[in-house]
Amino acid sequence: MEQQILHCPVETTLGVIGGKWKPLIIYYLTQGTRRFNELKRMLPHVTQQMLTLQLRELERDGIVHREVYAQVPPKVEYSLTALGRSLEPILLAMLAWGEEYQRRDGAPADMGEEQGVAA
Repeated sequence: MEQQILHCPVETTLGVIGGKWKPLIIYYLTQGTRRFNELKRMLPHVTQQMLTLQLRELERDGIVHREVYAQVPPKVEYSLTALGRSLEPILLAMLAWGEEYQRRDGAPADMGEEQGVAA
């Protein structure tokens, strides 16, 4: 009989949304449906290949919905699924924590700006 390994739920969450770009992608999608190039402009330091990979992983995990329109040139839009929307309170808590951290004396206020993040 195989023994199932139980992971910490925080580890599970980080497995789905962890990394440098996924939380930012999800955050921007909480503000509305976006096309690939819109996301690329919002995240100027991410490579096209990495953005594509991160979006595919988020789609695979049920966080992001990819809508392809049959037209020329092709049009693809990304939005959050209901499961993806359920992450919004987590991201808003991260936003509030980050704002508070930036207000602290000596905290680097430009950390998010390096990644293209604007509140």
